[in-house]
Amino acid sequence: MALAGAAGSLRLWAGGCEPGLRRLRLSPDSAAWAGRPRSPVCARRRRRLGSSALPGEAPAPAACSWGSGGRAGRAGGMEETEARCRVLSIQSHVVRGYVGNKAASFPLQVLGFEVDPVNSVQFSNHTGYAHWKGQVLNSDELHELYEGLKLNNVNHYDYVLTGYTRDASFLAMVVDIVQELKQQNSNLVYVCDPVMGDKWNGEGSMYVPKDLLPVYRDKVVPIADIITPNQFEAELLTGRKIHTEKEALEVMDMLHAMGPETVVITSSDLQGSLGSDFLIALGSQRKTRADGTKVTQRIRMESPKVDADFVGTGDLFAAMLLAWTHKHPNNLKVACEKTVSAMQHVLQRTIKWAKAHVGKGNKPSPAQLELRMVQSKKDIENPEIIIKATEL
Repeated sequence: MALAGAAGSLRLWAGGCEPGLRRLRLSPDSAAWAGRPRSPVCARRRRRLGSSALPGEAPAPAACSWGSGGRAGRAGGMEETEARCRVLSIQSHVVRGYVGNKAASFPLQVLGFEVDPVNSVQFSNHTGYAHWKGQVLNSDELHELYEGLKLNNVNHYDYVLTGYTRDASFLAMVVDIVQELKQQNSNLVYVCDPVMGDKWNGEGSMYVPKDLLPVYRDKVVPIADIITPNQFEAELLTGRKIHTEKEALEVMDMLHAMGPETVVITSSDLQGSLGSDFLIALGSQRKTRADGTKVTQRIRMESPKVDADFVGTGDLFAAMLLAWTHKHPNNLKVACEKTVSAMQHVLQRTIKWAKAHVGKGNKPSPAQLELRMVQSKKDIENPEIIIKATEL
């Protein structure tokens, strides 16, 4: 995904960091974002945002089915409805900074959601620092935590949110949990970023073990409702290469046929109308009408390329996409524009603060580039729309 602003541009990279953190590249003069490169401590991949929407529809937040431990009653107002929405977020955690659950929980809570975080790792800080310490949760420990929720009858959720993992058994346990939760609540929405790899200099490569691909393809994608692969991951999941926008749309149709209602190819090497300095993202949402017919909306976003260095942006994006698609369930275009615009505001504030504290001509440190999340609360709640998408 990418943002454009008056002060410049930047490029988002979501990454398979070891283990499970995500990084963004940003230039000191950027105000819009665009890509993530690899480093000695973390294999990274570019992530771009695209989406689709039904035009002209007013926000219509879906009522959540579960409250804190049981079924919700009739929906009252928007605030009351959102307060009953509960998200199980299985992601990384850091003591210092904002990645994984630290990046996802705050914006979800600000936007009215209850969040139950399961920390797939607990580290002192993200792996872009010179040093980091911590622990990794395994599949048995994940199962034990979930069993504790079951024993107390509080394993009731409206959303599940997951990101990077590099262990096939852990991912398989996530699948088991999501399936059980969907049996309890048929309206549960599973938002998954199938983080596996990316392309560098035109060549694709995986930065997670290869045994994760069949788990994602055969088990995760069929139960996911929203997925956000990049071009390389979409090609891995479907076994089909993308060279043109038409082929990308066909690949998204194949992914729809595998299960998800919403597919966002977050980065691609396709050429857009604005030239080679822009990256293309594509999105597709397929809804089923009451009469059984299907309607598909598609969208393209062209975002300027720029270099820089942030971490946790992909996790923040996924959380806000979950929230805004809940508030605009029939208008993914608006949901994505709000998500991307909020991201732009957070990043502008972060780089402005970092540049002010690093001194002229110096490169900001990882600590200085930690997202200014709390300071961006108002922009997360009510973002000014500064990025627009084009309907296809």
